[in-house]
Amino acid sequence: MPITIGAKRESDFTDPIGMLGDCHRRIERFLHVLVSVAKQNGGLLDDEQRTALITSLRYFREAAPKHTADEEDSLFPRLRRTGDAEASALLARIESLEQEHECASKVHYEVDQLGQRWLDQLTLTVDEASRLSTLVGQLAILYRRHIEIEDTEIFPVAAKVLSPADRTSVGAEMASRRGIA
Repeated sequence: MPITIGAKRESDFTDPIGMLGDCHRRIERFLHVLVSVAKQNGGLLDDEQRTALITSLRYFREAAPKHTADEEDSLFPRLRRTGDAEASALLARIESLEQEHECASKVHYEVDQLGQRWLDQLTLTVDEASRLSTLVGQLAILYRRHIEIEDTEIFPVAAKVLSPADRTSVGAEMASRRGIA
């Protein structure tokens, strides 16, 4: 990622809630790339577009599943166990978010297949390009709402109700998923 002078410094594993929010910003950026590239309607891509597509597909194939695991395997179970009233009030939201993760995963798989085909064959058929555009549009809608709920409802409550030990454990699990000791 390019460094922007004066940009907010990204969080580290000592601030796992902040890291989850930082990941949302990356999801938004890479999704924007997919939306932009899909507007090429399956035509020949220039080198910059091709590189952007490769990078975005790789991000959603390799990094995004770790983010999902960070939430589903580390954050959400701890929120469920707190017994806190605010966290308990979010349980239905959390279940819905988990279902959206599953839906997004299936759509990403198809986007990846079409994207790889585009990279391999240099063009897509009209039907393939239309399908890619539809799928990327679905992801944009899903993520807009999904990220808003997590950023404005789930993460603030998590930051408030999780114990320091729980936050440390979430951060350690996130680091472990990325091969960082």
